[in-house]
Amino acid sequence: MKSPVPMALAAALFCGAAAAGESPTLAHIKQRGELRVGLEVGYMPFEMVDKSGEIIGFDIDLARLMARKLGVKLKVVNQSWDGIIPALLTGKFDVTLGGMTITPERAKSVDFTDPYVTIGQTVLLSRKLAGKITNYQQLNTPEYRVLSKLGTTGEIATRKHFPRAQIRTFEHQAEAAIEVRNGRADAFIYDLPFNAVMAAQFPDGLVHLKEPFTHEDLGWAIRKNDPALRAWLNEFLAGLRKDGTYQALYKKWFESSAWLPNVI
Repeated sequence: MKSPVPMALAAALFCGAAAAGESPTLAHIKQRGELRVGLEVGYMPFEMVDKSGEIIGFDIDLARLMARKLGVKLKVVNQSWDGIIPALLTGKFDVTLGGMTITPERAKSVDFTDPYVTIGQTVLLSRKLAGKITNYQQLNTPEYRVLSKLGTTGEIATRKHFPRAQIRTFEHQAEAAIEVRNGRADAFIYDLPFNAVMAAQFPDGLVHLKEPFTHEDLGWAIRKNDPALRAWLNEFLAGLRKDGTYQALYKKWFESSAWLPNVI
């Protein structure tokens, strides 16, 4: 029988094992006293700027709760979408919110949490085509000008489902929606929540075909090789769902338009 391990050595071994299971990112956040969250402002109702210049939205409320749970301050980093994963990987922020669709391609570079929202791509249509276009498949002809946002799953869906249409991409989703509203394009393919908000905001020029033609799970992205951080984030999200906080925030931002006058 082997000799018992001295208590001091056992304690040291235990502490070492615990440290090995800790998240280096969480340790850095706590040491810094600040949680840095990356997103692209302008994706309503996830994140947008109100009339006073403050960034508000579903993701912002979640990020505040996340920082409070960690006992640190929150810093929101506004990052262009096409560079958001590289910025995460170089340490510009600790986690991305911003409604990122979980895809196998992205999962090669980052790790994702459990999904926190499920959405799909829909059609934001020019009002001049109301009644004429009732199904997304009808847009797949050379006569229609179909827009998408660069580097998004909306662009992937557009190129897959509308190969015969005249496709253009935009860096900012609001610019594409305004092109459709002003009659310079026929449709914009993008996430359901944003398209619903734009149609409600500009009923004079836009119609929303509300039925999604894709299914997409959105998650928070983190750097690879930090399973303890992923576990903490999943536990945090599960806690919000269990105590009803998540449902209240979802209702506030997705099922009500009370916030809309504050941003237009």
